[in-house]
Amino acid sequence: MIEVTSHIHIDEDEIEEQFIRSPGPGGQNVNKVSTGVQLRFDAKNSPALYPALFARLRTLAGQRMTKEGVLVISVHDTRSQARNRELALERLVALIREATVVPKTRRPTKPSRAAKARRIEGKKKRGGVKKTRAKVGLND
Repeated sequence: MIEVTSHIHIDEDEIEEQFIRSPGPGGQNVNKVSTGVQLRFDAKNSPALYPALFARLRTLAGQRMTKEGVLVISVHDTRSQARNRELALERLVALIREATVVPKTRRPTKPSRAAKARRIEGKKKRGGVKKTRAKVGLND
């Protein structure tokens, strides 16, 4: 079990790992060894994630989530396969933790009467300054 928060635990069987050739550092080792890792997590069908959490996760994941609700995280930062696995898992956990934070709902506010008056006064003052810059006509 992977602990994301004290309430959310993901079973290791829900995570699928596939090792891929890495375009990162490693010289000729890159051509021989699959050090990159592609982690797949079916977030839509996971019993650990409730619908509201999944919706926030989908927004945060962006293009990393498929239409079917599978989260795909690819890591090829280091030359070590084991380290890339750890990094992929850390990124998955961090993303889910970030999705657990419920954003504060925005309550619309109206400017006060004094604030409106200050705004209008400033606009009038600025308009007066611009009026003094006008070209002088023949009739003036």
